[in-house]
Amino acid sequence: MSRFFSSRFSELEAYTPGEQPQNRQYVKLNTNESPFSPPKAAVRRAAEAAGSMQLYCDPEGEQLHQMLAEHFGVDRRSVLATNGSDEILNYAFMAFCDEENPAIFPDITYGFYQVFAQVNRIPYRQIPLKEDLSVDISDYMKNEATVFLANPNANTGIALALEDIEKILKANPDHVVVVDEAYVDFGAESAVKLVDRYDNLLVTQTFSKAWSMAGARLGVGIACRELMNDLNTIKYSTNPYNVNSMTQAAGIGALESIDEIRENCRQVAENREWTAERLKALGFAMTDSAANFLFARHPDMDGDTLYRELKEKGILVRHFDTERIRDYIRVTVGSRQQMEAMTETAAQVLGR
Repeated sequence: MSRFFSSRFSELEAYTPGEQPQNRQYVKLNTNESPFSPPKAAVRRAAEAAGSMQLYCDPEGEQLHQMLAEHFGVDRRSVLATNGSDEILNYAFMAFCDEENPAIFPDITYGFYQVFAQVNRIPYRQIPLKEDLSVDISDYMKNEATVFLANPNANTGIALALEDIEKILKANPDHVVVVDEAYVDFGAESAVKLVDRYDNLLVTQTFSKAWSMAGARLGVGIACRELMNDLNTIKYSTNPYNVNSMTQAAGIGALESIDEIRENCRQVAENREWTAERLKALGFAMTDSAANFLFARHPDMDGDTLYRELKEKGILVRHFDTERIRDYIRVTVGSRQQMEAMTETAAQVLGR
């Protein structure tokens, strides 16, 4: 750090993104990207929009917001598009947390929650998952704090039932509950249908996973109008032109291609179950994932060794050197060909 770096951030632990290797071709299963190309309509619309990039994008993003509202079945004023779902999550920390309203979230979840709390100087508490790595909803009842829950949970892939989300909402009427649905399209039930019934619910989603647009950086928040007014105040106080013209256009094209997106998600879910069965036959144990990844461990090899052995053979997965989960690897579910390569290589590494 330089001598000019603010002491406010002296203990900040920055988020570590997944590897994006440039020097070697891998079967890349480490960052939960889609194995499918973006919809042709998204690519075409983005290319057309690039022709006028000398102009500022529409800060209101009216056409995109109208289509998002129709897609989610909510009022136009209940949606907000952002630069990836990371931005809407950061807005939530800024808008709904402070010294009197700390943040709470699981100890094993999306790593950015802790970073957002630290960078915004917000007190927070991490609640341990149960022994089976699932969320105990009783831990989130009347904590006098803003609740952040990824559903399905990041890294584990385990999903809470909608009725459990509703119980948490009812138990925290005076605090916002943020439900981060980055992986919801692969097998979980969305809480968007509860937005009209609970004024303390914010649902966030992303176009990075199911929509094959990780590189475009498009996220969305869905909430009642009052919460959305709060989030728009943060947006227009920090980054009014937050979603560029090409990304807005790509989002419109993707929303025009919903049948293709749904079929892609169906194939990913099918490949997830196929891969899980193959890994179980090799002796792996894993969580019950409803996401586009598997969280698996093997009794004969620790997670770091498994990660490194697979990488050496051209299969790139994710390993987290965190005490409770260091025996696990996280494997993105890709195409059937990619999953065949991964499971065959895992068998070689294990000598099976």
